[in-house]
Amino acid sequence: MDYILEGLGNALKMIVSLDSEMAEIVFVSVKISTISIILATLAGVPLGFYVAIRDFWGKRAAITILNTLMALPTVVIGLLIYSFISRRGPLGVLGLLYTPWAMIIGQTILAFPIVAALSLSATQGIDKRVEKTALTLGANNLQTALFILMEGKFALFSAIIAGFGRVFAEVGVSMMLGGNIRGFTRNITTAIAFETGKGEFALGIALGMILLTVAFSINILFHYFQKKRM
Repeated sequence: MDYILEGLGNALKMIVSLDSEMAEIVFVSVKISTISIILATLAGVPLGFYVAIRDFWGKRAAITILNTLMALPTVVIGLLIYSFISRRGPLGVLGLLYTPWAMIIGQTILAFPIVAALSLSATQGIDKRVEKTALTLGANNLQTALFILMEGKFALFSAIIAGFGRVFAEVGVSMMLGGNIRGFTRNITTAIAFETGKGEFALGIALGMILLTVAFSINILFHYFQKKRM
């Protein structure tokens, strides 16, 4: 019990003093997760919107696939991408393995179905009269689409926040594709696993506290936008 209390005390000191190593690890996590969720949003929101408002052959199958991919294990994504970007893979010449970009690719793929599926659900929940009203007022297709998206903006924000929460706390993709390289690809989750394995509980606990704080904040934002949606 003493080592837990000692580790907790040292962790609090590191947070208060903004320990340089801890700050560097947090920065890597925030940077990679932010870029990943931006890319996932740029691809996922339009796809979810399109599937929601258009009728086409295979629509039910597309929705089922998106909903299924939301629960795709991170290690499976890591394995698939690793097979492509490793030295023996078809994209090995690009030298992406064990770089931040490899982690970004993995996290983007991880967040994409979450953002797309929740954006689809958000669009389907918008009153159908919104589209008719926009068309009646003379809006073109692009203006109508933007009008619908604005009506569902809070639900879309919820989708993006949920995707960010998923990638920020994942460990499988980061470990397999980033390699946990200090000062380069080591993020919060991989550092916690590494430091705990070494018996260095102070840094692990400090990073764990930061991760929990971020997760708590994300949940508050998610529920806030859910209420605004209603």
